Amino acid sequence: MSLLEVNNLDAFYGDFQALFGIDLAIEEGEAVAIIGANGAGKSTFLRSVAGLVTNTADAINYRGMDISHRAASDIVGKGIAMVPEGRKLFPSLSVEENLLIGGYSQRAGTWNLERIYGMFPILKERRDVAGTALSGGEQQMTAIGRALMANPELILFDELSLGLAPIVINDIYENLPTIKQEGVTLLLVEQDINKALEVADRVYCFQEGRVSLTGVPKNLTKDSIAAAYLGSDR
Repeated sequence: MSLLEVNNLDAFYGDFQALFGIDLAIEEGEAVAIIGANGAGKSTFLRSVAGLVTNTADAINYRGMDISHRAASDIVGKGIAMVPEGRKLFPSLSVEENLLIGGYSQRAGTWNLERIYGMFPILKERRDVAGTALSGGEQQMTAIGRALMANPELILFDELSLGLAPIVINDIYENLPTIKQEGVTLLLVEQDINKALEVADRVYCFQEGRVSLTGVPKNLTKDSIAAAYLGSDR
């Protein structure tokens, strides 16, 4: 049984359909990347798994349990945490307060403030600083730390490198193997194709709300990825 199994998922924003019949599976301990052009439905997929978008009934199963219509807070309690696009820190709270909020579900596990500060030492230095006063990289580190504080089994990264300097992106990506080695399964949406292929065990490409390509990075060519991005008729 897969850790996460998605079958024939449709997703909607009101009357607008954003996803069409998505099939996707993630095994425990994997790192899976979703790539695709802007508007392809990548972030909508993550938001669907996290309980933030209206989905097809019985389409999303986590450890064999249907979570399609569960509340987002309940899904966090089941072991799925999300690093959202744009970080979405609480601006009136300090770094440490933002991190502590991540642990509200009180799931047992090895991730705590000490571990987060060990991974991102700059956050310990800045622990009393408000979220609005942080650099983009520091905000992303805080958002990752907040998600880890929930002690998840599956963590969703939405546009992990968006708006960050290359050196910061490298620093963040260097920590992903450590997170994975702790038994956390990774699902990431990424615009930087090379970074996605570097870290992922498997890749899905979305195009206009549908899966257009899936495979192991070493077996995917530039031409096949380009066709999956744009459609084979373009």
